[in-house]
Amino acid sequence: MNLLELLRKIKYVPLHILFWIGVWLFYIYFFGFNSANQPYVIWFSNILVPVTIVTTYFVIYFLIPNYLLTKKYGAFILYGVYTLIASAYLITISMFLGFMFKTDLNTDIMPPLSKSLPFILISVYLVVALVSAFKLLRHNYDSIERNKTLENKILEAQLQIKNQELQYLKKQIHPHFLFNTLNTIYGFALNQSKRTPDIILKLSNLLDYILYQIEKPKVSLKEEVLHIEEYIELEKMRFQDSLKVNFRSHPISDTIQVTPMLLIPFVENAFKHGQIIDGFLRVDVDICLEDNRLNFTIKNTNRDTDTNQNSKGIGLDNIQKRLELLYKDQFQLNIENQDQWFSVNLVVDHINTSIND
Repeated sequence: MNLLELLRKIKYVPLHILFWIGVWLFYIYFFGFNSANQPYVIWFSNILVPVTIVTTYFVIYFLIPNYLLTKKYGAFILYGVYTLIASAYLITISMFLGFMFKTDLNTDIMPPLSKSLPFILISVYLVVALVSAFKLLRHNYDSIERNKTLENKILEAQLQIKNQELQYLKKQIHPHFLFNTLNTIYGFALNQSKRTPDIILKLSNLLDYILYQIEKPKVSLKEEVLHIEEYIELEKMRFQDSLKVNFRSHPISDTIQVTPMLLIPFVENAFKHGQIIDGFLRVDVDICLEDNRLNFTIKNTNRDTDTNQNSKGIGLDNIQKRLELLYKDQFQLNIENQDQWFSVNLVVDHINTSIND
């Protein structure tokens, strides 16, 4: 037993003393009922309280922890019977001692209830039963508290793992925006294009979103859509006349929130892996928010028949992992590759979270 545990037990000693004083007063009142022999009642109570204390502490500190709580029910019953016999024997001895030395062998002067062994046993075992019940209730309460503490620790560990995985996935997304756009800026700078400042400004806005806004748990869906439009404008500058984009976005309230970078990775994936067919890379984007449901569809031209368009880079597999972490049991992601079109459809239910929440 360490010092802290010893100190914890010592602080309960006054409460134990007060409790047993209460039991002693109860015995005096109980056995003194209809009796004028108060000295005998006090003497008998003085003898009975130690027997009750020994029996009670033996039950709550030995039998219950070692046998009942460990589910050794056979041993608990066996030792419980032994305890019952031993305590009944001590109580009987107390009765005879009182009869022999305090009444001069005259049973008439004995308090009525002190002459009845059943009443004496009931009074003692009632105290033992009450204290044992309290002990079990306290044990159950402590067990519940320990379980809650353990559950909280497990949840905290899971949350840390989840956050670390999210941060890892986010960091995988960043380089793809920078690599493609910096190449575009480099090409325009070599040609001394007047559009270079506009590209740098749009890239600056994207960097602010990627490096700073992405650390927030939620951002405005409207803001996410605006950055998608900026990203598409950057890609138009890079592809120039070989790109055809059909972008449609329904009106979106400023109060709708989503996790940062929810949709942009799909757009980046379309431009990264899309293929030019008949002289053009075609990309169709449709964003619809209706009845608390976000419906996002993006299509790009693609000759490959393999739906695993994400063989390099972050890929749709990692995007799906992020969705499972953030919107578990709340989203549907469908991917198709047919007729020279690669399409992704994402549906997220119950997405109307206010920014002020």
